[in-house]
Amino acid sequence: MATISEQIAAVIYDADYDTLSADALDMAKLCFLDWLGSVYAGKGARPAVAILLVAKSLGGNPEATVIPDGSQSSAFMAALVNSAASHVVEMDDLHKGSILHPAAAVIPAALAMAEREGASGRELLTAIVVGYEVAIRAGEAMGPSHYQFWHTTGTCGIFGAAAAAGKILGLSKPELAVALGTAGTQAAGLWEFLVDGAMSKQLHPAKAAADGLMSALLAEQGFTAASRIFEGEKGFAQAMAKEGDLDRLIKGLRTEPPRILSTSFKTHAACYHIHAAIDAVLEIRRKHSLRPTDVNSVRIALYPAALDLLEKVAPQDPYAAKFNIPFCVATALVYEQVGLSAFTADRLEDPKIKEVMRRTSLVRDSDLGKVYPERWPAVAEITTKAGQTHAARIDFPRGDPKNPMTREELEAKFNILATPALDVEQRRRTVDACLHLDRVDNLASFFADLA
Repeated sequence: MATISEQIAAVIYDADYDTLSADALDMAKLCFLDWLGSVYAGKGARPAVAILLVAKSLGGNPEATVIPDGSQSSAFMAALVNSAASHVVEMDDLHKGSILHPAAAVIPAALAMAEREGASGRELLTAIVVGYEVAIRAGEAMGPSHYQFWHTTGTCGIFGAAAAAGKILGLSKPELAVALGTAGTQAAGLWEFLVDGAMSKQLHPAKAAADGLMSALLAEQGFTAASRIFEGEKGFAQAMAKEGDLDRLIKGLRTEPPRILSTSFKTHAACYHIHAAIDAVLEIRRKHSLRPTDVNSVRIALYPAALDLLEKVAPQDPYAAKFNIPFCVATALVYEQVGLSAFTADRLEDPKIKEVMRRTSLVRDSDLGKVYPERWPAVAEITTKAGQTHAARIDFPRGDPKNPMTREELEAKFNILATPALDVEQRRRTVDACLHLDRVDNLASFFADLA
C-alpha cells in the first residue's frame, strides 16, 4: 500500500493548470495579491529587517527577488526574507480548519522557485493551489491538540512549501515524496515566544518557506528521507499531535473542492482569533451609535483555544498588542477600525483605549469551543452607563468564505498595505499583474517589469 507521502506526491505530480477549477485559480491570484501587500507593509518592521540583514550577510547567487529591498539573492534567502516580511503586520490570509496562514509559507517558496526556474504564471498558480492543499490538509490532520504547542503555519506550512516548490521544479513522484519527508523532519515553531512578545512568529513561516524549498532541491539531488514521515511510529503525527486524524490528509484528495477556496482574508491587523470579537463590537457600536464614553462594561466570550493562546499576552509593544484581546476590542470601540494605524506606541498609551480596556472582561465559553476550528466565533456584550445591554454574536468575520470580501475590497486592502512602498502607478500595475498572472510567460523578470 502506498504511503501517505506517496499518495500526496501523486496528486501534486498530476496537478495541471488546465484541469484546475477556474475558481481555485482565481483564488490563487487573490491570495498572491493579498500576500504581496503584506510583504510591502511589513518590509520595514524590525523582525523582517533583522532577517533581511542576516540573509544579506550570508549572500547567495542572484536567483530570485528579495522584495523588501528589491535585491537579488538565492531562492532560499528570497523565500526566507519575503515570508518573514509577509507575516509581520498580521494581515496575511488564514485557513480556519487547519489553523494556519497558508500564504506566508507556500507563496514565498513557490515564487522564489518560479523566479529561479523561469516558470510561467500558470505554473506558479498551479503550485500555489497545490501548496495550499497540502499545507491545509496537514493542519487539518494534526488538529487543535497540535496547535496548543505548535505554530501550525511553521510545522504544517513547510509541507505546502515543499509541495509548491517541488511542483515548480518538476520533481518526479518519488522525488516529491522525498521532499515531503525532508520537510517533515524540519517542521518546527513553538508558541512560547508569546510570553515574551518575541519575534519568533515571523521566523516560523520564513523557515517553513525556505526549508520547504530546500527540501525540494535536495530531492532533486537524490537526497533520501523518511518514507512514512506522517504515519510512522516516530513520525510527525505521533510526535506532535495528541488527537491527529491522518485520514484528513488523503480523503477526497482528487474529488473534494480545493482547500484554497476555504481560505479567509483578514480585514483587521490583529490575530485572527480576535476578529469575530472585533466585528461583534463594531456591530454593536454602529447599530446603537455608542460612544466610548457610553460604555460601562464590555464582556467578550470566546472559545477556549483562543484564550489558551492569548489570555496572558500583555500589550507590551505594538506587535504584542495585536494578540491582546482587550486592546483590540477597545481600539474598535474607540476608533471604529483596527488597521495598521491601530498598533503604535501612542495608541498603547491612549487614555481612551486604556479606559475601555479596564472595563473589558473575557469569558471562556465551552459551547463556542464546540464549533472550533470550523468556526472561530465570539459573543460581545456591552452594557452602557445608562443600564442598557447590547449583544452580538459573530461566527464568520468579514473575509471568511461565508462572509467574503469583494475583489474591490481586496484591491483596496492591497493599496493600503502597499502605499508606503509603491506609488499610485506602481500599485495599479502590480494589481493588474497579480490578477493576470496567467499571462506571465517568465516570472524571472516579474518584479523588474513592474519597476
